[in-house]
Amino acid sequence: EAMVLSGLALALALALPSVALENGLARTPPMGWMSWERFRCNVDCQADPRNCISEQLFFEMADRLAEDGWRELGYEYINIDDCWSAKQRDAAGQLVPDPKRFPSGIKALADYVHARGLKLGIYGDLGIFTCGGYPGTMLENVKQDAQTFAAWGVDMLKLDGCYSSAEEQAKGYPEMARALNATGRPIVYSCSWPAYQGGLPPKVNYTILAEICNLWRNYDDIQDSWDSVLSIADWFFTNQDVLQPAAGPGHWNDPDMLIIGNFGLSYEQSRSQMALWTVMAAPLLMSTDLRTISPSAKEILQNRLMIQINQDPLGIQGRRIVKEKSQIEVFLRPLTRAASALVFFSRRTDMPFRYTTSLAKLHFPEDAVYEVQDVYVGKIVGALRTADNFSVVINPSGVVMWYLCPMELPLQPWHVARQQAPGEGFHPALL
Repeated sequence: EAMVLSGLALALALALPSVALENGLARTPPMGWMSWERFRCNVDCQADPRNCISEQLFFEMADRLAEDGWRELGYEYINIDDCWSAKQRDAAGQLVPDPKRFPSGIKALADYVHARGLKLGIYGDLGIFTCGGYPGTMLENVKQDAQTFAAWGVDMLKLDGCYSSAEEQAKGYPEMARALNATGRPIVYSCSWPAYQGGLPPKVNYTILAEICNLWRNYDDIQDSWDSVLSIADWFFTNQDVLQPAAGPGHWNDPDMLIIGNFGLSYEQSRSQMALWTVMAAPLLMSTDLRTISPSAKEILQNRLMIQINQDPLGIQGRRIVKEKSQIEVFLRPLTRAASALVFFSRRTDMPFRYTTSLAKLHFPEDAVYEVQDVYVGKIVGALRTADNFSVVINPSGVVMWYLCPMELPLQPWHVARQQAPGEGFHPALL
């Protein structure tokens, strides 16, 4: 009888790929730190020991995550990107870290990270080489590499797609999901597959992708510039009808790293990236030098209410709901307990702009009353009825972000709501 049962279980597993591949991880977007955007493939540890890709860099960033208030807010992954390995596999065909730059080995690094209540991510590439020219994971290496990463104590794998064909990717990405699951170690799986196939149907099937990967890169690598942030946001919101339904607990669109704290973004633009990524339910993977980060960048990245919104358990990706001729855009993300996040974003480059609208115009339910909290100011700015006009002043390339909680929903008799609502003449000119 046991034989019959196991045969049935196998048939079920083969028939239902989601059952085979769902690993129960990343129920909210992963948060942490990643080396690539800030430190790239700097392997010159003689000339630049402080900033090269070495175990020292990851030890130091793990200390910062653990000691500077990041870990308590949910920033728990410390992710190695490309250029960590030796230029060749060892005699047994295994990937090995560069012996000069990672003398203690990845297992010791994982132990160090785990001892600090953090998790370790690593990078691989489904192809002959990684993008940086290090040994890739060919189809015949998939199982072995998954086992190597698991044995080292790795908690997340980003699998890139340089130097591989569409056919190899269609085979290799699902195969790695199965191989990671077979190790028995919980490993969050980040796929770059859709980015190499243009990110859109018919080439990309998001239904299948969501059954295979916990997060995926859809589009271009982020660079340290406002132009790059804008081009990514534009692509994501232009294609939101395709992308938005694909995201949810356990499977996320990944617009790439947060570059707040580097060189390319102004203060306003940094606040805008954080708000837009949060509305997108994006992973919050910082790539900056946490040893020297400015207080203002740190304050943006450590905003508690922002993180609470990003990590909302419903896991619904937000959408752009208004695009004005005045170059103001409005984004909405539905949250648990009938709450919402609203982002008012200005693409203007001249001066602060006073934007006037109402919740009714933004299609909120009639006759409701909301408590409005300004996410960056941190203060409750008042109660607002759906019908009331309000104005926000938005700085050039900046945002105003609101968290709205229903005080009274129209399901209740209106007189009950009225006691909570502002007086008749309440028309907040400026919130």
